[in-house]
Formats: sequence, C-alpha cells, structure tokens
Amino acid sequence: FFMEMNTRLQVEHPVTEAITGQDLVAWQLRVAFGEPLPLQQSDLRIQGHAIEARICAETPDKNFLPATGTLQVYRKPAAVSFERGVVRVDDGVREGDAISPFYDSMVAKLIVHGDTRDQALARLDAALAEVQIVGLSTNVQFLRHVVRSPSFAQANLDTALIERERAVLFDQDPIGLPMAVAALAACLTQNTSDQGHDPFAAQDGWQAWGENRRYLDVSYLGQDHQAILTYGRDGLRLQVGEVHGPLQVRALDDGLDVSFAGQRHTLRADMVGETAHVFAGHGATQITLRDALMHAGEHQELGGRLTAPMPGKVVSFAVKAGDAVKQGQVLAVMEAMKMEHTLVAPDDGTVDELLYAPGDQVAEGAALLKLSTAQ
Repeated sequence: FFMEMNTRLQVEHPVTEAITGQDLVAWQLRVAFGEPLPLQQSDLRIQGHAIEARICAETPDKNFLPATGTLQVYRKPAAVSFERGVVRVDDGVREGDAISPFYDSMVAKLIVHGDTRDQALARLDAALAEVQIVGLSTNVQFLRHVVRSPSFAQANLDTALIERERAVLFDQDPIGLPMAVAALAACLTQNTSDQGHDPFAAQDGWQAWGENRRYLDVSYLGQDHQAILTYGRDGLRLQVGEVHGPLQVRALDDGLDVSFAGQRHTLRADMVGETAHVFAGHGATQITLRDALMHAGEHQELGGRLTAPMPGKVVSFAVKAGDAVKQGQVLAVMEAMKMEHTLVAPDDGTVDELLYAPGDQVAEGAALLKLSTAQ
C-alpha cells in the first residue's frame, strides 16, 4: 500500500513544483522505492512566482459554512492538470458530480506561475474569472476579491487579513442590479430559441399590434425588485427602477453580448430553475425570478426551532428536553466536511424536544430541536 501523508506531500506542492521545476510526486515515489533524492538542496533554484487558490464548496458571506450540491455547470480555464504549467488545475470532479457533506469541501486547486508576483496575480484573477460553477455555493468570487485586495497584492499577509480587508472581501456587487436584470432578461429571450417553430409555444411576447409588457419580480442580493421588459416593434426595452432604455442581446459562440443603460458586457448566463447565474469577466452573481403564487406562504415564521445551517451529522447536544437556556448558549454541535460547527440558542427559552440523536445525518434547514422562547 502507498499512503499519502501531509508530512510528506502537502496540498500546496504544485507551488513548489512550479518555482523549482521539479516533480515532487515522482520524487516521493522514487524515495519510497529506495532511491536517493534526485538533487541536493544546493542544486535547486527558484524561478518566478507561483500562487495556489483552493476552490472550495462553501459560503464566505455566511462565515464560510460548507456547501453541498451537484455541479450542474463546471467550467474551467484552459490549463494543464497534475503537471507544471502557466495555469494548472488539479481536481477529481467533473460536471454532474455531487459534492457531499462526507468529505473535504475542496473542489479543485488552481495554480498559476509567472515571472513576477504581479504577473502571477493577474494570471490568477484571469483564471478564476473562467471558473464557472453552478449548483452549489463556492468561494471563487471571494478568492477574486482577495487577489485584488491591497494587502494581498502587496504581500502584507497575516491571520488578520480577512478582518482588515472585510470591506473589500464581502458583500460586493460586481455586476449591479441593472445589468443583472438585463442578463436575466437576456436569458428569458434567448430561451425562446429552444422552443422550435410552434408559435403557440413561443414566449417572446409577440402580438399582432401594439407592444407587450412583462413584469419581472426578482430577488437580488437579498432584496426584492420589479422590472418591466417591453417587447416592441423596434426591439426590447427594459426598465429597472429609474434606469431604462433599449436592451440589445446578441448570441455568441460562448455566451451573450448584452448592452443596456450605457453598459455592454460579454457574459454567460445559465438559467437553472428560476435563477440566472451570471458570469462576466469582472465578476459573477445570481438573480432569481420570483413567482408570487409559487412562493406564497414560504415566509411563515419558523417558530421556536433551531435549524441546521448546512447538511451534516449531529455530533452532540449540550441540552436535554426541559432545560432552560440563555441566548448564545451552546445547544448542539454538527459536523460537515471535516469541520465541527457549534449552534447556539437564538433567544432565551426552554428546550421542548430534541428531534434528532447524535450520529444522525440531517439536511440543511432541518429542525434539530423545539424551543419555547421567553419572548
């Protein structure tokens, strides 16, 4: 048997390989076979700069909670795999695979090499822009914010980087509401090309005279908005709040050319259910088309329940039925993707019932216990 151990081969070994020109995996196999090290320390030379980004299934804006799901879309930049190159992607997944809660959250490693640090940073940002994943939350956009942050660019690095650069690392809107709605509208109009030649199946808003309006209720970055898409004889027009004007959409071989309100972007937009996942060179986002009837009643109060923030295993409960608890008191511990997460009481109250037992697997949003609050 051959065992890989962190003490022998780190996850970051591609960075060392990139700047030394050596294949450390081959070295390890040779040493395991009884051969001596191929080179001495004095024989090694550092060439340029290399940076590795770990692409993980997690939600940075929710304190990096692990995420699970299916890789419905998985696009990568042009790169080599498991060998030295300017851009290298090492992974073990492909489009259609499921990311489960039973293993590490890392989906892939993206490694770039350049003659200078600035060149390596530029190549990393460009390569991350071409990583497009739909089906689960990832840290790809967070990594792009890190690469662009002043501290990282200047190699001013320490364990306080995330807190120090919080303003530029989180809650960023790289696309903007008007262009996000324009991308969604582009998706809706382009989808008509897949409906064949049946005029009764068409959803392009055509009518014999006048013009037709479609009201779009959308959810974007946690806020609800309404837009109006007008199908006129002279083409499409879009209104988003006070912003309005012609909407021009042109299909490209690898995406869409979208022009609206003085902005023009080449982007890809993948419509999954009601949500459009928008990828542009300067950032990515998602916007959801909301059907009022479909979502009626979904915002009912949860009542006194403590719910699982992610799918995983219940490790332990720190309370039992009948216990009085204070806000912030530890109630349970869950495990997902090799990490433990502590869940605390949202309010003062009394535990009515434990709904699971240690060792049980639970889905995201599952109620773990019932709690009568003092409010």
